[in-house]
Amino acid sequence: MLAAAGAISLSACAARTDSGSGGSDSNAPQAAAPSAAADAADPAGDGKAQCSPTSIAYAGTINGANAALGVNILNGAKLAVDQHNKANPGCQVKLEQYDTEGTPDKAPGIVTQIVNTPAIIGVVGLPFSGESKAVGNIFNTAGLVTVTPSATAPGLSANGWKTFFRGLGNDNSQGPAAAKFMTGELGAKKVCVIEDDSEYGTGLAATTKQGLGSALACEDKVKTKQTDFSAVVNKVKAAAPDAVFYSGYYQEAAPFAQQLNDAGVTAKFVGPDGVKDDEFVKGAGEAAKNAYFTCPCVPADQFTKFTDAYKAATGKDPGTYSPEAYDLATILLKGIDSGKTTRPALLDFVKTYDGQGLTKHFKWDDKGELSSTTVWTYKVENGKIVRNTEIK
Repeated sequence: MLAAAGAISLSACAARTDSGSGGSDSNAPQAAAPSAAADAADPAGDGKAQCSPTSIAYAGTINGANAALGVNILNGAKLAVDQHNKANPGCQVKLEQYDTEGTPDKAPGIVTQIVNTPAIIGVVGLPFSGESKAVGNIFNTAGLVTVTPSATAPGLSANGWKTFFRGLGNDNSQGPAAAKFMTGELGAKKVCVIEDDSEYGTGLAATTKQGLGSALACEDKVKTKQTDFSAVVNKVKAAAPDAVFYSGYYQEAAPFAQQLNDAGVTAKFVGPDGVKDDEFVKGAGEAAKNAYFTCPCVPADQFTKFTDAYKAATGKDPGTYSPEAYDLATILLKGIDSGKTTRPALLDFVKTYDGQGLTKHFKWDDKGELSSTTVWTYKVENGKIVRNTEIK
């Protein structure tokens, strides 16, 4: 939610293994799924849909840096489309796949290809804020609706785009929530905030630092693809913080956390949704044992049917934002099933959509923002990312 939408409150939830990271904790209490999830929209519909062959697209990283985050989203969307097509022989929808490599430099050329493909009437993506900023006007000019499961920079919804819809809370909610988590549950009196140079990293760092207030002990910046963090590590070590918040993606977060650990820094390491991935756990090694994450993403382990179907299709458990992508693809499919098979019609359908998904209730304001969202925290236990607490 937007920062002004309401106060952030912290409530403890049972710790269970996040199925997005594999494995399960059989000894953990079983938390019930949201009561409304039983009424979640089903991409299969009633099986009676009729339409001419049409397409939606996934646009985002598949093979670039931090690709695991994009593949999570692609697989969630693909599962929804596959379930729809299996149930509706009279309405076959193709999921086109476009690899932007997650960069603002490459994304505009790829998105131009998408908007110049008339059969594509809706897009799931883009995953990252920087590339989303670079292409938002291209989508808007083409009147092509885009639903992002993961781009959280607050400014994306302030550009006047009429085709942009965000399926999660933005960093005006995640930043203050992260600050409250560190100073509250983790008891941190001193926090260092390190940000990368991405649109996402800088924006999230700003709202986190604002939320920390006097608890901000040091801050510094790193660059995308940086591998040597010795100068930053020395600065952090000198500040002797209780927690370090890394605002960026797992590709740099993993070696940074490892180098902090090697230098003897014992502060809790906290990363946001861009860091919450198995690839961070693998890359950080021993340092991952001291790691926590914040994420406006619902733990996939709440949705047994979805998790089982995802695992059967991909051979692995859902990852960060897989359920959100499934929900957003389902909304586009529901529009197509109801006869909205042109770009203007599907855009209007999404604008006025009001319905329950697996992860949340979806209804957007005129800027493409949801009215109510939740931030969760996670931690690493026994090499797995597990659910920790919920921040409302």
